[in-house]
Amino acid sequence: MDWLFEVIYRGVGAFIAVIFITRLIGKTQMGMLTVTDFVNGIVIGSLAAAMVVDLKGNIWYYIVGLAIFGGLTIFTEWLTMKNRAVRKLFEDVPTVVIYNGKLLENNMRKMRYHVDDLMMQLRAKNVFDIHDVEFAVSEPNGELSVLLKSPKRPVTCEDLQIPTQYEGMPHTIVSDGEIIDKHLTDTELNRAWLYGELERRGIKDVKDVMYASLDTQGNLYVDLRDDGLPKKTGMGEEP
Repeated sequence: MDWLFEVIYRGVGAFIAVIFITRLIGKTQMGMLTVTDFVNGIVIGSLAAAMVVDLKGNIWYYIVGLAIFGGLTIFTEWLTMKNRAVRKLFEDVPTVVIYNGKLLENNMRKMRYHVDDLMMQLRAKNVFDIHDVEFAVSEPNGELSVLLKSPKRPVTCEDLQIPTQYEGMPHTIVSDGEIIDKHLTDTELNRAWLYGELERRGIKDVKDVMYASLDTQGNLYVDLRDDGLPKKTGMGEEP
């Protein structure tokens, strides 16, 4: 059974090391993957996996390897922030693939970017006709940015010269039964006010609240854990 305890020990160590390195690298590694980020993520994951299952290898070799790759990734990110030429080397540059409703075949050929892939990404943006597109840009992380021609863009209140009020972003006051005091302070309110509002709605315990938010107009939205709604697990018809 010694091998089992060693695997558990190595697994916990690898998990902590990967979480620590990921936190150091930052959100870019997870949310905006470039080719370099993707490769680094694979290597770090492979080192962590080998660290768990290779019982004959010294665990410190893998920890040092993870630290080196994590450090190089952070150093590379720092370099790309300081130098545009280095950023272009590691992260590539945005590439225009549609200009005034026309495909730029040379750019697509250099990227090995197929028309089918382009159409799939356009449909994901609710665009089904290339002729409706003024510009389409393939970003370094693989996303497609699309600017429609002006007659094809949705009408806005500004277009219709309709005045609007500032909305801002609602503050989450309660999340999963827990009061977020910082957001209450930001809105110049306190727990006494919140308890009063909940009591006025017939809610005696904040633990019964799944989510509550306050918008910039002072309106409080409350969603209870048990709303008395029928249980539904999917979009299809229930048997």
